[in-house]
Amino acid sequence: MTALSTAPPRTIFLAGPTAVGKSAVALQLAEHLGGEIISVDSMQVYRGLDLGTAKPSLAERARVPHHLVDVAELTEAFDAAKFVTLAHMAVGEITARKRVPIFCGGTGLYFKAFLEGLGEAPPSDINLRAELETTPLEKLLQELRDRDTETFGKIDQQNSRRVIRAVEVIRLTGKPFSAQRAGWNSSAGKRNQESFFGLSRSANDLHRRIDARVEEMFRCGLVDETRRLLEGGLAGNQTALQAIGYRQVVEHLHDERSLRETIELVKIRTRQFAKRQLTWFKKHAAPTWIALSSETSTDEVLSQICSR
Repeated sequence: MTALSTAPPRTIFLAGPTAVGKSAVALQLAEHLGGEIISVDSMQVYRGLDLGTAKPSLAERARVPHHLVDVAELTEAFDAAKFVTLAHMAVGEITARKRVPIFCGGTGLYFKAFLEGLGEAPPSDINLRAELETTPLEKLLQELRDRDTETFGKIDQQNSRRVIRAVEVIRLTGKPFSAQRAGWNSSAGKRNQESFFGLSRSANDLHRRIDARVEEMFRCGLVDETRRLLEGGLAGNQTALQAIGYRQVVEHLHDERSLRETIELVKIRTRQFAKRQLTWFKKHAAPTWIALSSETSTDEVLSQICSR
Protein backbone atom coordinates (compact mmCIF):
# COMPACT_ATOMS: atom_id res chain seq x y z
CA MET A 1 0.00 0.00 0.00
CA THR A 2 1.15 3.56 -0.69
CA ALA A 3 3.02 5.11 2.22
CA LEU A 4 1.24 7.89 4.05
CA SER A 5 2.33 11.47 3.67
CA THR A 6 3.62 13.31 6.73
CA ALA A 7 0.93 15.95 6.19
CA PRO A 8 -2.32 15.35 8.12
CA PRO A 9 -4.98 13.84 5.82
CA ARG A 10 -7.97 16.01 4.99
CA THR A 11 -11.60 15.05 5.28
CA ILE A 12 -12.40 12.24 2.85
CA PHE A 13 -15.71 11.70 1.06
CA LEU A 14 -16.57 8.20 -0.20
CA ALA A 15 -19.74 7.79 -2.26
CA GLY A 16 -21.37 5.37 -4.67
CA PRO A 17 -24.44 3.20 -5.22
CA THR A 18 -25.77 0.75 -2.69
CA ALA A 19 -23.86 -2.57 -2.36
CA VAL A 20 -20.85 -1.27 -4.29
CA GLY A 21 -18.54 -1.92 -1.32
CA LYS A 22 -18.22 1.52 0.30
CA SER A 23 -18.49 0.36 3.90
CA ALA A 24 -15.67 -2.20 3.69
CA VAL A 25 -13.38 0.38 2.10
CA ALA A 26 -14.31 3.04 4.65
CA LEU A 27 -13.61 0.70 7.57
CA GLN A 28 -10.13 -0.20 6.40
CA LEU A 29 -9.41 3.37 5.34
CA ALA A 30 -10.39 4.60 8.81
CA GLU A 31 -8.14 2.03 10.47
CA HIS A 32 -5.29 2.91 8.11
CA LEU A 33 -5.54 6.68 8.52
CA GLY A 34 -6.75 6.88 12.10
CA GLY A 35 -10.21 8.01 11.05
CA GLU A 36 -13.83 7.92 12.10
CA ILE A 37 -16.80 7.33 9.77
CA ILE A 38 -19.69 9.74 9.26
CA SER A 39 -22.61 7.88 7.69
CA VAL A 40 -24.20 9.69 4.75
CA ASP A 41 -27.37 7.61 4.62
CA SER A 42 -30.84 9.07 5.05
CA MET A 43 -32.21 5.81 6.48
CA GLN A 44 -29.39 4.64 8.78
CA VAL A 45 -30.16 7.65 10.98
CA TYR A 46 -33.29 5.86 12.23
CA ARG A 47 -33.07 3.53 15.22
CA GLY A 48 -34.44 0.11 14.35
CA LEU A 49 -33.93 0.30 10.57
CA ASP A 50 -31.04 -2.13 10.76
CA LEU A 51 -31.18 -5.05 8.33
CA GLY A 52 -32.94 -3.22 5.52
CA THR A 53 -30.43 -0.36 5.50
CA ALA A 54 -27.33 -2.58 5.81
CA LYS A 55 -26.44 -0.61 8.92
CA PRO A 56 -22.91 -1.20 10.27
CA SER A 57 -22.87 -4.01 12.81
CA LEU A 58 -21.95 -3.55 16.46
CA ALA A 59 -18.63 -5.28 15.72
CA GLU A 60 -17.88 -2.82 12.91
CA ARG A 61 -18.78 0.11 15.15
CA ALA A 62 -16.45 -1.30 17.79
CA ARG A 63 -13.63 -1.40 15.22
CA VAL A 64 -14.16 2.19 14.08
CA PRO A 65 -16.37 4.91 15.62
CA HIS A 66 -19.41 5.71 13.44
CA HIS A 67 -21.40 8.94 13.53
CA LEU A 68 -24.96 9.78 12.39
CA VAL A 69 -26.15 6.22 12.84
CA ASP A 70 -29.16 5.67 15.16
CA VAL A 71 -29.62 9.39 15.85
CA ALA A 72 -33.40 9.62 15.27
CA GLU A 73 -36.48 7.77 16.46
CA LEU A 74 -38.96 6.38 13.96
CA THR A 75 -41.44 9.00 15.13
CA GLU A 76 -39.08 11.89 14.28
CA ALA A 77 -38.64 13.78 11.03
CA PHE A 78 -35.08 13.93 9.69
CA ASP A 79 -33.88 15.95 6.72
CA ALA A 80 -30.79 17.39 5.03
CA ALA A 81 -30.71 20.39 7.36
CA LYS A 82 -30.47 18.14 10.42
CA PHE A 83 -27.85 16.05 8.69
CA VAL A 84 -25.68 19.10 7.97
CA THR A 85 -25.92 20.32 11.56
CA LEU A 86 -24.99 16.94 13.04
CA ALA A 87 -22.29 16.31 10.44
CA HIS A 88 -20.53 19.59 11.22
CA MET A 89 -20.65 18.72 14.91
CA ALA A 90 -19.17 15.29 14.18
CA VAL A 91 -16.37 16.75 12.06
CA GLY A 92 -15.50 19.14 14.89
CA GLU A 93 -15.35 16.32 17.42
CA ILE A 94 -13.29 14.07 15.15
CA THR A 95 -10.75 16.70 14.16
CA ALA A 96 -10.42 17.80 17.80
CA ARG A 97 -9.17 14.27 18.47
CA LYS A 98 -6.72 14.74 15.58
CA ARG A 99 -8.45 12.00 13.64
CA VAL A 100 -9.71 11.97 10.05
CA PRO A 101 -13.43 12.41 9.21
CA ILE A 102 -14.47 9.93 6.52
CA PHE A 103 -17.90 10.57 5.03
CA CYS A 104 -19.33 7.35 3.58
CA GLY A 105 -22.71 6.71 2.02
CA GLY A 106 -25.04 6.92 -0.93
CA THR A 107 -27.42 9.80 -0.16
CA GLY A 108 -26.31 12.32 -2.75
CA LEU A 109 -28.49 15.14 -1.42
CA TYR A 110 -26.76 14.94 1.97
CA PHE A 111 -23.31 15.10 0.38
CA LYS A 112 -24.39 18.13 -1.66
CA ALA A 113 -26.01 19.86 1.31
CA PHE A 114 -22.89 19.43 3.45
CA LEU A 115 -20.44 20.51 0.76
CA GLU A 116 -22.42 23.32 -0.83
CA GLY A 117 -24.85 24.49 1.84
CA LEU A 118 -28.63 24.39 1.89
CA GLY A 119 -29.43 27.54 -0.04
CA GLU A 120 -32.50 29.36 1.23
CA ALA A 121 -34.77 26.34 1.71
CA PRO A 122 -36.67 26.62 5.03
CA PRO A 123 -36.88 23.90 7.67
CA SER A 124 -39.79 21.48 7.53
CA ASP A 125 -43.14 22.55 8.96
CA ILE A 126 -44.74 19.77 11.03
CA ASN A 127 -48.38 20.63 10.29
CA LEU A 128 -47.87 21.26 6.59
CA ARG A 129 -45.78 18.12 6.23
CA ALA A 130 -48.56 16.06 7.86
CA GLU A 131 -51.09 17.51 5.39
CA LEU A 132 -48.88 16.82 2.38
CA GLU A 133 -48.15 13.25 3.46
CA THR A 134 -51.88 12.47 3.29
CA THR A 135 -52.29 14.12 -0.14
CA PRO A 136 -52.29 11.76 -3.17
CA LEU A 137 -49.01 11.86 -5.07
CA GLU A 138 -50.81 12.66 -8.34
CA LYS A 139 -52.28 15.81 -6.80
CA LEU A 140 -48.88 16.92 -5.46
CA LEU A 141 -47.28 16.39 -8.87
CA GLN A 142 -50.00 18.48 -10.50
CA GLU A 143 -49.29 21.32 -8.04
CA LEU A 144 -45.57 21.01 -8.67
CA ARG A 145 -46.09 21.11 -12.44
CA ASP A 146 -48.25 24.23 -12.12
CA ARG A 147 -45.92 26.12 -9.78
CA ASP A 148 -42.40 24.93 -10.73
CA THR A 149 -42.06 23.33 -14.15
CA GLU A 150 -38.25 23.17 -13.84
CA THR A 151 -38.34 21.01 -10.72
CA PHE A 152 -41.24 18.96 -12.11
CA GLY A 153 -39.13 18.06 -15.14
CA LYS A 154 -36.11 17.02 -13.08
CA ILE A 155 -37.48 15.40 -9.92
CA ASP A 156 -37.91 11.65 -9.45
CA GLN A 157 -41.71 11.62 -9.70
CA GLN A 158 -41.94 8.21 -8.00
CA ASN A 159 -40.13 9.46 -4.91
CA SER A 160 -42.97 10.84 -2.80
CA ARG A 161 -40.56 12.12 -0.14
CA ARG A 162 -38.78 14.40 -2.64
CA VAL A 163 -42.06 15.56 -4.18
CA ILE A 164 -43.52 16.39 -0.77
CA ARG A 165 -40.44 18.41 0.19
CA ALA A 166 -40.52 20.37 -3.07
CA VAL A 167 -44.19 21.29 -2.64
CA GLU A 168 -43.61 22.08 1.04
CA VAL A 169 -40.84 24.57 0.21
CA ILE A 170 -42.96 26.20 -2.49
CA ARG A 171 -45.88 26.69 -0.10
CA LEU A 172 -43.69 27.99 2.72
CA THR A 173 -41.75 30.48 0.61
CA GLY A 174 -44.03 31.28 -2.31
CA LYS A 175 -41.03 30.70 -4.57
CA PRO A 176 -40.17 27.82 -6.94
CA PHE A 177 -38.22 25.01 -5.32
CA SER A 178 -35.61 25.34 -8.10
CA ALA A 179 -34.92 28.93 -6.98
CA GLN A 180 -34.04 27.72 -3.49
CA ARG A 181 -31.51 25.25 -4.88
CA ALA A 182 -29.90 27.97 -7.01
CA GLY A 183 -28.44 29.44 -3.84
CA TRP A 184 -26.18 26.45 -3.25
CA ASN A 185 -22.47 27.20 -3.43
CA SER A 186 -21.14 24.84 -6.10
CA SER A 187 -17.62 26.26 -5.78
CA ALA A 188 -17.45 24.93 -2.22
CA GLY A 189 -18.11 21.43 -3.53
CA LYS A 190 -15.41 21.78 -6.18
CA ARG A 191 -12.82 22.66 -3.52
CA ASN A 192 -13.34 19.18 -2.02
CA GLN A 193 -13.19 17.37 -5.36
CA GLU A 194 -9.71 15.92 -4.87
CA SER A 195 -10.77 14.23 -1.62
CA PHE A 196 -14.17 13.09 -2.97
CA PHE A 197 -14.12 9.51 -4.30
CA GLY A 198 -16.84 7.50 -5.99
CA LEU A 199 -16.87 3.71 -6.24
CA SER A 200 -18.44 1.97 -9.21
CA ARG A 201 -18.83 -1.54 -10.64
CA SER A 202 -20.13 -3.07 -13.82
CA ALA A 203 -23.90 -3.51 -13.86
CA ASN A 204 -23.64 -7.31 -13.75
CA ASP A 205 -21.22 -7.27 -10.81
CA LEU A 206 -23.31 -4.75 -8.87
CA HIS A 207 -26.54 -6.66 -9.53
CA ARG A 208 -24.94 -9.87 -8.28
CA ARG A 209 -23.88 -8.13 -5.05
CA ILE A 210 -27.31 -6.55 -4.61
CA ASP A 211 -29.06 -9.90 -5.04
CA ALA A 212 -26.76 -11.53 -2.49
CA ARG A 213 -27.30 -8.70 -0.02
CA VAL A 214 -31.08 -8.86 -0.32
CA GLU A 215 -31.11 -12.62 0.18
CA GLU A 216 -28.95 -12.20 3.29
CA MET A 217 -31.24 -9.50 4.70
CA PHE A 218 -34.23 -11.81 4.48
CA ARG A 219 -32.27 -14.75 5.90
CA CYS A 220 -31.28 -12.61 8.87
CA GLY A 221 -34.88 -11.66 9.65
CA LEU A 222 -36.01 -8.61 7.69
CA VAL A 223 -39.64 -9.70 7.87
CA ASP A 224 -39.55 -9.99 11.67
CA GLU A 225 -37.69 -6.69 11.95
CA THR A 226 -40.33 -4.96 9.84
CA ARG A 227 -43.11 -6.46 11.94
CA ARG A 228 -41.50 -5.05 15.10
CA LEU A 229 -41.00 -1.66 13.46
CA LEU A 230 -44.66 -1.46 12.51
CA GLU A 231 -45.49 -1.87 16.19
CA GLY A 232 -43.03 0.94 16.94
CA GLY A 233 -44.49 3.50 14.53
CA LEU A 234 -42.94 2.77 11.13
CA ALA A 235 -46.24 3.21 9.30
CA GLY A 236 -46.52 6.78 10.60
CA ASN A 237 -43.15 7.91 9.24
CA GLN A 238 -43.48 8.34 5.48
CA THR A 239 -39.78 9.13 5.16
CA ALA A 240 -38.59 5.97 6.91
CA LEU A 241 -41.20 3.91 5.08
CA GLN A 242 -39.54 4.92 1.79
CA ALA A 243 -36.55 2.73 2.66
CA ILE A 244 -36.40 -0.01 0.04
CA GLY A 245 -37.24 -3.37 1.56
CA TYR A 246 -39.47 -2.20 4.36
CA ARG A 247 -42.33 -0.93 2.19
CA GLN A 248 -42.31 -4.16 0.18
CA VAL A 249 -42.28 -6.29 3.34
CA VAL A 250 -45.16 -4.25 4.78
CA GLU A 251 -47.11 -5.05 1.61
CA HIS A 252 -46.20 -8.72 2.04
CA LEU A 253 -47.46 -8.63 5.63
CA HIS A 254 -50.71 -7.24 4.25
CA ASP A 255 -50.92 -10.33 1.98
CA GLU A 256 -50.30 -8.36 -1.25
CA ARG A 257 -47.66 -10.83 -2.48
CA SER A 258 -45.78 -13.97 -1.43
CA LEU A 259 -42.45 -13.88 0.37
CA ARG A 260 -40.53 -15.10 -2.69
CA GLU A 261 -42.22 -12.46 -4.87
CA THR A 262 -41.36 -9.85 -2.24
CA ILE A 263 -37.70 -10.84 -2.21
CA GLU A 264 -37.51 -10.60 -5.99
CA LEU A 265 -39.27 -7.23 -5.97
CA VAL A 266 -36.83 -5.86 -3.40
CA LYS A 267 -33.95 -6.96 -5.64
CA ILE A 268 -35.49 -5.13 -8.58
CA ARG A 269 -36.21 -1.96 -6.58
CA THR A 270 -32.68 -1.97 -5.15
CA ARG A 271 -31.13 -2.32 -8.61
CA GLN A 272 -33.25 0.57 -9.84
CA PHE A 273 -32.26 2.65 -6.83
CA ALA A 274 -28.56 1.93 -7.38
CA LYS A 275 -28.88 3.10 -10.99
CA ARG A 276 -30.53 6.34 -9.86
CA GLN A 277 -27.78 6.90 -7.27
CA LEU A 278 -25.04 6.45 -9.87
CA THR A 279 -26.81 8.77 -12.29
CA TRP A 280 -27.19 11.41 -9.56
CA PHE A 281 -23.52 11.37 -8.60
CA LYS A 282 -22.43 11.58 -12.23
CA LYS A 283 -24.76 14.52 -12.86
CA HIS A 284 -24.52 16.52 -9.64
CA ALA A 285 -21.12 15.67 -8.17
CA ALA A 286 -17.61 15.34 -9.48
CA PRO A 287 -15.89 12.58 -7.51
CA THR A 288 -12.75 10.80 -8.61
CA TRP A 289 -14.19 7.50 -9.80
CA ILE A 290 -12.58 4.20 -8.85
CA ALA A 291 -13.87 1.22 -10.83
CA LEU A 292 -14.05 -2.03 -8.88
CA SER A 293 -14.39 -5.60 -10.08
CA SER A 294 -14.97 -8.90 -8.31
CA GLU A 295 -11.18 -9.31 -8.21
CA THR A 296 -10.41 -5.87 -6.76
CA SER A 297 -9.07 -6.05 -3.19
CA THR A 298 -9.76 -3.41 -0.57
CA ASP A 299 -6.02 -2.80 -0.30
CA GLU A 300 -5.93 -1.85 -3.98
CA VAL A 301 -8.70 0.71 -3.46
CA LEU A 302 -6.95 2.13 -0.40
CA SER A 303 -3.73 2.49 -2.37
CA GLN A 304 -5.53 4.49 -5.05
CA ILE A 305 -7.11 6.79 -2.48
CA CYS A 306 -3.94 7.31 -0.46
CA SER A 307 -1.87 7.96 -3.57
CA ARG A 308 -4.09 10.94 -4.35
